[in-house]
Amino acid sequence: MKGWSQHMGLRDLFTRDSPSKEDLVAERLCERFEDLHMLSLADMPLRQRVDVCGEIRRMSVKPRSGIPAVEVEISDGTGELTLVFYGRSQMPGIGHNRALTVSGVAFREGSRRVMLNPAYRLLP
Repeated sequence: MKGWSQHMGLRDLFTRDSPSKEDLVAERLCERFEDLHMLSLADMPLRQRVDVCGEIRRMSVKPRSGIPAVEVEISDGTGELTLVFYGRSQMPGIGHNRALTVSGVAFREGSRRVMLNPAYRLLP
């Protein structure tokens, strides 16, 4: 029986074929949400009501036209979606790495896909 060191040299650990941190995160997210059988963010059509899910990657408060708004970026491992909640400066219960389902109509804003004031449900 060969030991691990005989199968793989140290140099092999650092080759370009190794998955990146982003690849590992994407794989983890895909596995986390596959049992929900929801539409993936990569396959989400624009300008149609959809139900999707994801994990919160970033949150910020960015006033839009003088109105407070919380922006939440979610990912399901296949893509990203920015949720904008107008008239809010905070979102109780919502935080980084929290999973949720959202329902609404997405559109393109520059290079981002955005959903305004979607209905949401926090996942355990």
